[in-house]
Amino acid sequence: MTYRVMAVIALLGSASTAQAGAIDRTGQPITALFESGRYAEFSLGTVSPDTSGVGVQATPGARSGDMTDSFLSFGAAYKADLTDQISYAIIYDQPFGADVAYPVGTGYFAQGATATFDSNALTGLMRFEMPSNFSVHGGIRVQTIEASALIPFVTSGPGPGITVPGAPYSVKGDRDTGVGYVAGVAFEKPEIALRVSLTYNSKIKYDVNTTENSVIGQNVRSSTHVETPQSLNLEFQTGIAADTLLFGGVRWTDWSSFEIAPAQYAALTGGSKLLSYNDDIYTYSLGVGRRITEAWAVAASVAYEKQVGGYASNLGPTDGQKSIALAATYTRDNMKITTGIRYVDIGDAQTRAGAAAPAARFAGNDAIAVGVKVGFNF
Repeated sequence: MTYRVMAVIALLGSASTAQAGAIDRTGQPITALFESGRYAEFSLGTVSPDTSGVGVQATPGARSGDMTDSFLSFGAAYKADLTDQISYAIIYDQPFGADVAYPVGTGYFAQGATATFDSNALTGLMRFEMPSNFSVHGGIRVQTIEASALIPFVTSGPGPGITVPGAPYSVKGDRDTGVGYVAGVAFEKPEIALRVSLTYNSKIKYDVNTTENSVIGQNVRSSTHVETPQSLNLEFQTGIAADTLLFGGVRWTDWSSFEIAPAQYAALTGGSKLLSYNDDIYTYSLGVGRRITEAWAVAASVAYEKQVGGYASNLGPTDGQKSIALAATYTRDNMKITTGIRYVDIGDAQTRAGAAAPAARFAGNDAIAVGVKVGFNF
């Protein structure tokens, strides 16, 4: 009975997730680990953001046009029991990402700028159930990242010998692989469908082989240190009435320690980072799920991220968000099909470009995300 409702809850936190704070995309879910028996799932989501701004001190009044491309997100998981107390799961997701493309011909100072950040993660987890309804879980995460950017408005630098405008700045970071770990604890009380879990995701370090092109030099190779951030997920669910679950959670992500700072970009901009964030981000969610027939269950949730203020990056001009999501699950025999939709009200932000502060203001932006998940118990 409750597993059908839980399937809807899982989708609201994964396949239908819109782009969250910074470049967070999935929230690094581990819900498959708590499924009953042997289980496999596949999920696909599509997110369509609409993010645009207006120049203030840089190209005053010029509109940027929509600078965020739509993107797809794929996930998969397999879970099985080794004994009555020990189980394992293998989970694939794409936890972090960015797709930026400012339109050309707008007169906006960042026109033609592009950036991508792609990641793929494979996580292997073990879970040991102890007496008194407690369990511990943990494992290893192997993750790859790669990134690239073209910043046409960075064509000169502040230092001697590089003050004459020249070639626009571009950078390509080769794919690199890093390893981190996951550790957590959970408490369950099945008779009331209660589960509370706390999961820590470690940071993962990389030394990315980087190729930069600018007025300083062409095809200059170097190594850029990048760390995807550590995070902590607190999630809960509990029955509040027959066939009804309350669920929610808090996710903390250490974005204030994240930066991408290639050598030439730092030299050209007086030490600025290509991408960084001023503060950590907390994401809060709360929802309710209900089974309405033997075959159907539905759920709704809201999520919130506080605005932190300051200046956002021109490659990610957002600050905070509010969202609402709806999902439904259809169950037939050993198969569950869940679909969901999420609307995101993207928080207003302002950016800077060199001495121009604010360079632009971004307001009235939003995103729509749609996802589907198919799960099998066997």
